Amino acid sequence: MNYLLPFQFRYHPNSRVLLVNECGDYLFVSQKTFEELISGRIAQDNTSYFDLQSRLFLRSSEEDVFAIQKAAAKYRSRKAYLRDFTSLHMMVVTLRCNQRCEYCQVSCAEQDAHKYDMSLPTAYKIVDAIFESPSNTVKIEFQGGEPTLHWDVVKGTVLYAKGKQKDSDKALSFVLCTNLIGITKEQLAFCRDHNICISTSLDGPKALHDKNRILRVGDSSYNLFIRNLALAREIVGEESVDALMTTTALSLRELQTVVDEYITLGFNGIFIRALNPYGFAAEKADLLGYDMHTFVELYIAALKYIFAINKERFFPEYFATVLLSRILTPFSTGFVDLQSPAGAGISGAIYDYDGSVYPSDEARMLARMGDSYFNLGNVHRDPYRAIFRGEKLRGIIRDACVEVTPSCAYCAYQAYCGTDPVRNYLESGHEVRKMEGTPFCIKHKGIFDYLFSMLADMSEADENIIWRWINRSFTVESNA
Repeated sequence: MNYLLPFQFRYHPNSRVLLVNECGDYLFVSQKTFEELISGRIAQDNTSYFDLQSRLFLRSSEEDVFAIQKAAAKYRSRKAYLRDFTSLHMMVVTLRCNQRCEYCQVSCAEQDAHKYDMSLPTAYKIVDAIFESPSNTVKIEFQGGEPTLHWDVVKGTVLYAKGKQKDSDKALSFVLCTNLIGITKEQLAFCRDHNICISTSLDGPKALHDKNRILRVGDSSYNLFIRNLALAREIVGEESVDALMTTTALSLRELQTVVDEYITLGFNGIFIRALNPYGFAAEKADLLGYDMHTFVELYIAALKYIFAINKERFFPEYFATVLLSRILTPFSTGFVDLQSPAGAGISGAIYDYDGSVYPSDEARMLARMGDSYFNLGNVHRDPYRAIFRGEKLRGIIRDACVEVTPSCAYCAYQAYCGTDPVRNYLESGHEVRKMEGTPFCIKHKGIFDYLFSMLADMSEADENIIWRWINRSFTVESNA
């Protein structure tokens, strides 16, 4: 007699059924095999029998403890991020910005609005809190606004944090999120000297970039970006400078053109990021927004285009790489949006210019829109334990598990997906909601459907591309 282990399933084209178990192993079986499996009639002469057993969909006896232990080990690996509590710490050193991007999700402030600057004492308080985290790795990410407009606090924070590191065993790293518009040689030299990586923004060719990312003073943000991108690469190093794009209605049907621009400018990959409904993006939803079904359709078209490019050169799409890593490896990824419990507060936290603490950037964006529901406390008022072990964060974590979320609990993609309690609250008024039919669900389910269909029928060349993406290998196989 065979005993089933827990799994979810989803019907796919060509009479195939996708099975996914609790620890993320998957297997395609025929409709006939599926019916035999769930009815308890599957026999060892079925061609899928031993695959089902080895991938932990069934065990041969009730006493087969080894199968349970193996599944538990894989499950622990997938949830390993829970043991590395809060390693990413984002600091909003100012809300001031020298651009006013059409989709700015934090509703940035005018360039001279100094009341939105973080003070050095606040920055030091935040660093003190950061070093109370039990995580052995600490990444401090400077955000804004535009953090280079308040450089003294960026510089002071780095030096203070490195001083704190001397008395700890934590690995410390930094990221500067900057539009590069006003960055100076001196600032870039400081980044080089202190191993600060640069994350910037590029939305596509000049016409598209300038439409989305508007200078407060001047005509073309693209021209300044190009000039300072070259300067940043020269001083900091090409490997330390990367870019993100945000997809608006203006660029949704131009994704292949955006990909070409990234390649022309020498970037080694692209993250095709959907628009989030916060800040100016929410105010201009009629102009910038789009139906998520359309996004999925055009994202998949762009992904196919990128796959064709990878026959000749290494150029990953990073969002697909995250999803494929979750599907094909037993390890947790650092991608906060796809964790269960959600990575909000667990994997990352964000500190506003006044010392207020939020579990995610989206929660801080929501506060900027006037709703501070997700505020965890303030470093000037609350000790670390009250902020990160308080009832507010416990409640967020409790309500951010896909395993008990309506519709997600029975979804075949549950092991690879996550939930966003902040967006749920924004769109429905509750952290927990039925996810089926929401933009979040439409996006992820649609992309997972495509990726699994690709995995079911992929060629050896496509498989090589996928593993090069996951392993970040820069070698193009001769048979690709």
